[in-house]
Amino acid sequence: SEKNHSRGSVLYPPVQLHKYDDHVVVDNGIFSITIASPEGTVTSISYNGIDNILNDRNEKSDRGYWDVNWSDPSNLKDGRLDKLTGKYLDVIVNNENQVELSFKRPWTFAQEKNHVSLNIDKRFIVLRGSSGFYSYGIFERLRGWPDVDIYQGRIVFKLEDKLFRYMAVSDQRQRVMPTFQDRDKGKPLAFPEAVLLTHPSNSLLRGEVDDKYQYSSENKDNRVHGWICSDPPVGFWMITPSNEFRNGGPVKQDLTSHAGPVTLSMFFSTHYAGTDLGMKFRDGEPWKKVFGPVFIYLNSVTTEDSPLSLWDDAKVEMEMQTNSWPYHFPNSSDYPRAHQRGLVSGQLVIRDVVLAFADSAFVGLAPPGTIGSWQEESKGYQFWTRTDEKGYFEIENVRPGYYHLYAWVPGYIGEYMYRSIIYVLQGSRINMGLLIHKPPRNGPTVWEIGVPDRTAAEFYVPEPNPTLMNQLYASQTTESFRQYGLWDRYTDLYPDQDLVYTVGISDYASDWFFAHVNRNVGNMTYVPTTWTVLFDLEDVITGNYTIQLALASATAAELQIRINDVGGASPLFTTKLIGRDNAIARHGIHGLYWLYSINVVHSHLRAGKNALYLTQTRGSSPFSGVMYDYIRLERPPRY
Repeated sequence: SEKNHSRGSVLYPPVQLHKYDDHVVVDNGIFSITIASPEGTVTSISYNGIDNILNDRNEKSDRGYWDVNWSDPSNLKDGRLDKLTGKYLDVIVNNENQVELSFKRPWTFAQEKNHVSLNIDKRFIVLRGSSGFYSYGIFERLRGWPDVDIYQGRIVFKLEDKLFRYMAVSDQRQRVMPTFQDRDKGKPLAFPEAVLLTHPSNSLLRGEVDDKYQYSSENKDNRVHGWICSDPPVGFWMITPSNEFRNGGPVKQDLTSHAGPVTLSMFFSTHYAGTDLGMKFRDGEPWKKVFGPVFIYLNSVTTEDSPLSLWDDAKVEMEMQTNSWPYHFPNSSDYPRAHQRGLVSGQLVIRDVVLAFADSAFVGLAPPGTIGSWQEESKGYQFWTRTDEKGYFEIENVRPGYYHLYAWVPGYIGEYMYRSIIYVLQGSRINMGLLIHKPPRNGPTVWEIGVPDRTAAEFYVPEPNPTLMNQLYASQTTESFRQYGLWDRYTDLYPDQDLVYTVGISDYASDWFFAHVNRNVGNMTYVPTTWTVLFDLEDVITGNYTIQLALASATAAELQIRINDVGGASPLFTTKLIGRDNAIARHGIHGLYWLYSINVVHSHLRAGKNALYLTQTRGSSPFSGVMYDYIRLERPPRY
């Protein structure tokens, strides 16, 4: 495949820009891209003998485009899609080594009802010797503009379905995919995204379920994905070299590629989180953010080589692009170069039962807030890394600005936040020194269920209904939670009596269902369920016990806790109504993280046998419920 190693080299032809009445063409001898002008939508990509990689049966505005979902907060039911159609073209750079185009749409009050209240600047860059192109966007609100809620921003590419049939999202997650037509002929399931393939053009896919949410990925892993055409052997890849502009932090999940064939670059969304992640602008709040650049990579091999080798090459290219971040070539003062950014380093240790290094902890800089606020943060930039085995970390290429430092450590509940605001300047090198994290703990552990890692992955994930399978996940143990319809498997396993877990005898890997869901009693009726944890206490110590309850997900749920009093009128504790992350329906193994430290007066407990009752009280929907991360009972401290 063509490589980017020799950018600007005379070995490659110069980049050429051709301007026409209603479009422009940029050609660097490796590929050419046609963009409608001044709209700024990609209508054609020509590469390796393929006239148009995109689906040219679609309207020209529906092949390669940016869009935003927004609403007027005074009328929340009036959700709108804005394709951010440009009003004029500005040629930023045009020389033999680089072409950079800007498609701009300034906002005016006359457009208040039609367009999201943002100044839009969509950029495209083609470099000499580069087998692909870059795109980034600058969104801006000026002071005094109208209130608006903005929920999602992305780039969409719709490829030629006669060519691109094989999709790759990771080493394990790649397969031949159905087409849009296959989905249209199929049987819709519990929600429109999920379809049972009944008459697919490829008979091998008959009887499988297709759902775009089965191919979601966490931000930290969502670095390269795309499609392979076998004849001619060509790959189309979305490469994201940095997560600084994405919302919700490193484990926020989002869409990748899906049946169509469609490839997305999701910059921000409410997926697996809920509307709290929407950007709500009030009282004329000004704002500006740069999304991207991302790199759309094209590769090819000879017909003697396996087309699947294109995936391996795309991963190599992804690493090269990541190592080149921040790029030196975007021409915008809103995109700081490497020397204009800062660095923050330090060491994180944990003071729990014993002092320990924070191994493989997530440490990040995000806009100032409260503990955990980064997971609902969309307006600002975030910069995350992992610590080494001794807790050392280095966060590079930080944009100048004000931040809080946040961290959490797999194996421990809760999280850390450095209380003072950190001000990163151009060229800053800030060493935070030794940081000590004290995870929540009020006393020694009596018993625990699960592993505190912010997911429910360690719990029992059932086999799917054999008539509702995605064969990709049939042989996998690590991501079997992505199968459709697992919420109804609880009723199959527990048709009459709910889950009972006995501490010291039961095994959470086989005896604790991954999601606390409602029971299907037939006729599309779902009723609340109560799980029971049985445990013995040798004796009861005077003082306060504590239940540490960590949830990995919540959707329209209310979890009530009772001890030794299953029918008690008032619970010992209730979360009240929480959560809109929809991770049960969308095959996530987590959504947002919730932590509750629940005080239990010793008089609720007794020597000998005890029962903890967990009731998810909100029935009616198959998708209402919680996923547990971890539960721990602590006895009163010894002073």
